[in-house]
Amino acid sequence: MADIVQPAVEGAASDGGTVDQLRFEPEELLASHPGLEPVLAGDRLCHGGFDGDGRYVSPRTLHRVPAIAAWQQHHTQTFGTELVDIGLDQFPGPYPNVEQSRILIEAGLPEPVIATLTRIGTVEGFGAFLRYSMVPDLQRHFEEDIADTALGHLDRGLIEAHARDEAGDPASKAVGHDRMWFAARDLAFEDPVTVDETVLMLQRMGITPPGTTKVDPVALRAAAMANRRLPDDIDFDLESLVDRMVRLVLIEISAFHTFIWAEALLGDPDLVAGEGRAGEIVSWIRSDETPHVDYLRTALTELRERTVVGASGRRYDGGEILAAIWEPAVAEQRGQKRSELLDATWREVRRVVEGRKDAADLLERFDAAGTTHRRADGTWHDPTVAELTAA
Repeated sequence: MADIVQPAVEGAASDGGTVDQLRFEPEELLASHPGLEPVLAGDRLCHGGFDGDGRYVSPRTLHRVPAIAAWQQHHTQTFGTELVDIGLDQFPGPYPNVEQSRILIEAGLPEPVIATLTRIGTVEGFGAFLRYSMVPDLQRHFEEDIADTALGHLDRGLIEAHARDEAGDPASKAVGHDRMWFAARDLAFEDPVTVDETVLMLQRMGITPPGTTKVDPVALRAAAMANRRLPDDIDFDLESLVDRMVRLVLIEISAFHTFIWAEALLGDPDLVAGEGRAGEIVSWIRSDETPHVDYLRTALTELRERTVVGASGRRYDGGEILAAIWEPAVAEQRGQKRSELLDATWREVRRVVEGRKDAADLLERFDAAGTTHRRADGTWHDPTVAELTAA
């Protein structure tokens, strides 16, 4: 596999001194490194590129990575507190795991793995909605100045860069993560599904309603307004933005389990087609996701240390605002969302195994290879989640 590098951080002092730049124009945060060799995945032109040493460099990181590092250092110098963090060990691993997935593929039943890759690519494509997200005039909601922060740059390039990474740049022929996941799937399993099959697969997985692959943003907003967690005195668009950022950072961090899983499977030339190239594509996506986690963590940390001003003029502690959204989101990620994903994946496994003469033996071996098991009553024995919840 090609080496992966995050671009060198320029402008952020390594000795703890003063950073050179804290304010950036949108064009700067969307700029990519010049002179890179194009990246191809099958017949798809991907974003990013290879430098002169053949190392992959993520797109739109010429100034974005240094900017994030500078904001983080500025925060540390100003407040002396650590960034918001939740480690990968705070999330359960993928289901099926690597060994369970190998059992299915070696038995000639790759469909659940293919369905998972299709689901991931489709969810990544929803990232295009980020650019249509309502970002209120944030400064009027904070007592302190936020011009020199990641918060102050969310609508000045950071969110748009995230959207382009996930779903591609509308002005470019290069594809984003959604099509890159599909490219990895198609290389590894030799173009396994048609468009119609993809629609049916996503419906079975519970990602989209019957007859469509689209998400209704109006319905999503109405549901969110009916389940507010913050006082009505606080602008709903601000709450919605914070909620979206929290959910995104949790998804992005937990996704690194998926990267480990996918690189292990798709990078094995003895298991799948593509001579390991599919695993390499996943490694590029993993590299691109790092700035997403970093800017989200930085902006949420900046919120935590500041004062939110309500419509009445009342002041609210930013840490309490963040906790009101963060804690339920973590619980949901480990609880309801986890159970829904387990159920959908289990249905795919049962669907492809049923009817085989060796179905009982295959399911027994599959179950024995994992730690997460479906009970007879339909509930799940998920020890990792139980341990995290009890901690």
